[in-house]
Amino acid sequence: MAERPMSLNPRIIIKGLVLIATLSAVGYAVKVLDLGTLFDTDWVDDQIRGHGLSGQALFVAVGWVMTAIGIPRHFVAFLGGYAFGLGLGLPLALLATVLGCTTTLFYARLIGRSFVQRKFPNRVRKADAFFRDNTFAMTVLIRLLPAGNNMITNMVAGVSSVSAVKFVAGSALGYIPQSAVFVLVGSGINVDPTIRIGLGAVLFVISAVLGVFLYRRFRRGRSFDERVEQSLGDAPAPEHEKRKSE
Repeated sequence: MAERPMSLNPRIIIKGLVLIATLSAVGYAVKVLDLGTLFDTDWVDDQIRGHGLSGQALFVAVGWVMTAIGIPRHFVAFLGGYAFGLGLGLPLALLATVLGCTTTLFYARLIGRSFVQRKFPNRVRKADAFFRDNTFAMTVLIRLLPAGNNMITNMVAGVSSVSAVKFVAGSALGYIPQSAVFVLVGSGINVDPTIRIGLGAVLFVISAVLGVFLYRRFRRGRSFDERVEQSLGDAPAPEHEKRKSE
């Protein structure tokens, strides 16, 4: 069988770049046009920035809840960069995201097991097989991908047989590249917007390509999620999607 070429579905890159552009535009509009005051939603400036440890603690607490209930972790990272800059925004956003990951995992494991197993039976089965041999390394691979749903991944891992400690540790490491990208983009709203946002877009493309390459290189034929495989172009589309395209 001929080896499949190392291609990457361009829609993944486009979606990520559109997200960067959208967050940047909204953040810039709030800052320059004072839209936060107009709609009384300038929460970060009022409650986070310039409030020292209390502002940092509030950001982590709110980011923790946001990621636990399914708000994209990229948005939390963006707000961390906007509020604190790259140096402090990255560790605070990572802390909030890891706490959210841990909360969702244990919620599924201790309370929502029957619901998750009933809702995602195939994903739970694949997760067991995918993480079995090396939970830490395989979790890092999943987190490096520019595809997938963070909350569902945490829930599925929670009801699987994976080690919670290794899964959370692998998530913390795997979160770093994309979190750094979106913290950098968020910090660009206040400092050097063209340079930082442009650099963030370039780094996102690089991290996405590297993540997909490493996933394909080291997964050893295992599949974590059919939808992730489809988004990467590694699996055929479902029959109903094929019919729509015909």
